[in-house]
Amino acid sequence: MPIRRLPPLLVNQIAAGEVIERPASVVKELVENSIDAGARRIDVAIEQGGRELIRVVDNGCGIAEAELALAVAPHATSKISSSEDLEAIATLGFRGEALASIASVSRLSIVSRTAEQSSAGLIESEGDQVKAVRPAAGPVGTTVTVRNLFFNTPARRKFLRAEMTETGRVMDVVENLALAHPQIAWTLQIDGKERLELPAAESVGDRILAVLGQELAEELLELDFSEHEIALRGMIGKPAIARGTAKHQRVFLNGRIINDRSINHAIKEAYRGLIDPTRSPTVALFMEVDPAQVDVNVHPTKAEVRFRNQAMVHGAVLRALRERLRKADLMPAVEMGGSGFGRPPVFGAMDSSGQVRNPATAEFVEYFRRLDPLQKGFVYSEVKQAIAVEAPELLRREAGQDGGADQAPMGPGELLPAVPAEWPQVRAVSEILQVHSSYIVTQDEHGLVIIDQHALHERVMFEQLKARLGEGNLESQRLLMPAMVEVDRAQMALLGELKPLLERIGIEAEAMGPGAIGVHAFTSLLFERGVDPVDFMSELLEKAVSRGVNDDPEAALHETLDMMACKAAVKAGDKLSAPELIELLKQRETIERSSNCPHGRPTSLRLSLKELERQFGRS
Repeated sequence: MPIRRLPPLLVNQIAAGEVIERPASVVKELVENSIDAGARRIDVAIEQGGRELIRVVDNGCGIAEAELALAVAPHATSKISSSEDLEAIATLGFRGEALASIASVSRLSIVSRTAEQSSAGLIESEGDQVKAVRPAAGPVGTTVTVRNLFFNTPARRKFLRAEMTETGRVMDVVENLALAHPQIAWTLQIDGKERLELPAAESVGDRILAVLGQELAEELLELDFSEHEIALRGMIGKPAIARGTAKHQRVFLNGRIINDRSINHAIKEAYRGLIDPTRSPTVALFMEVDPAQVDVNVHPTKAEVRFRNQAMVHGAVLRALRERLRKADLMPAVEMGGSGFGRPPVFGAMDSSGQVRNPATAEFVEYFRRLDPLQKGFVYSEVKQAIAVEAPELLRREAGQDGGADQAPMGPGELLPAVPAEWPQVRAVSEILQVHSSYIVTQDEHGLVIIDQHALHERVMFEQLKARLGEGNLESQRLLMPAMVEVDRAQMALLGELKPLLERIGIEAEAMGPGAIGVHAFTSLLFERGVDPVDFMSELLEKAVSRGVNDDPEAALHETLDMMACKAAVKAGDKLSAPELIELLKQRETIERSSNCPHGRPTSLRLSLKELERQFGRS
């Protein structure tokens, strides 16, 4: 077939196929033009998911009447004038194709007025038919109305999703742009009903809470970080509000929302070990980078960008989030429904006269006195007596105090001596209770703390293993006889790929025939904790087959350390002695990320004093 030049309408419709995917794409392009025009208020209205009507009204600088015809012409723009301008794009729209593309697949009208004009100008188009500009009434700013989207490309219209779905996408676009530009007031009207109203905000934080919900105020951490000419600000969520989807993970670059794999990876790494790997954190991250260091022209919708120094950006995001999370109290708070009595959540210590030191906990002490330990499963009497007698002696030894031969043991309920200074948060070790041989109940300055002993010890073991790996491969214990692991062909085939990982964690394993692997040496720490080499290797190989060997060596190592820590940690149902309980709480204060186990589950929950007072009618 002969080569021929395409007609202008078809050219614009092809461009529309790249830029205008759905009604939300139209809203994005029009609103970005309003932002570039300096608008301080933007009103968006749609009907039937945007199929029948999209209207964007702004109070920006407007378009001169003489330039309205150019506004709907392809590749006509006020944003750039030379190839050098592409090297440092600082505006949201710049290609000059959006209005022309929208006009080619809709019935479009633009009413605009500049401050210098006494009246507005109006231009209307329908497909490739553009009417002459004529005077109209209107305030300073621009109103763009798009009707019957894709009316002349029925195949495109047919593939639009359900009205509710398209409406949801429009809402996402408006929310994202509103987050990126808190200085602008916004409204969104859907089928004649106002669904969003956001007055201009004084700060990014105020706008984030207005969009995400004021109820999240206590669960969001403010972020302010700068490094290597990269400025990062915004809010990041505590692990407790991680979601099943990445909808609430939003990254903005110089006012434009982006989707960058490297940045997403940095966010995931920052939260590794704090949330379940299948969940996504709540993040509203705003990046400011020199526009000359970013190429935003690599994707038609400008959703993807390319950084000149990707590694530097990845490192800055990772360090910023890790540092902020490290400084925060990440323990989830428990709220009890209703206003009646909840579960008794604290054990109050008594002074030498038998009075409870904290009067607010008198009811709790009386409750525990009435408990039947056998029926309720509380390790009460034995642990209470052991802590009252053994713990003071242990603490004296830790503090270097001489108890003296003639000093009688402390009786139940007596106050313990001062805790050594190196235990910053373990203040009331007499108030430790092991419940159902699985949970540790204690308190801090904020209220009652309930600890999952397995999850906490799992984090402790993980951090110890990671610290030892920092000094070299883990220590091995050679076995007198190889431990034989039965394997299938798929597991045997992966043994070679796993060799470097096994070497790092102190395991020596070799094929011992077509269907067996012999473990000749095993990790010393696992051996000491009674972990069976056969069970461990069987599970490791099963996971390797089902998930594949991770291409990222550090990620693969992290997953393996997770498994090792879980195997080595104390289990739910293990009865711990008083010294063991105290030691575990001591370790809790010396490790990072003690709020969560390596898999992301919380190790601790807090029932605040405020919540206790509310439940007991004291507030």
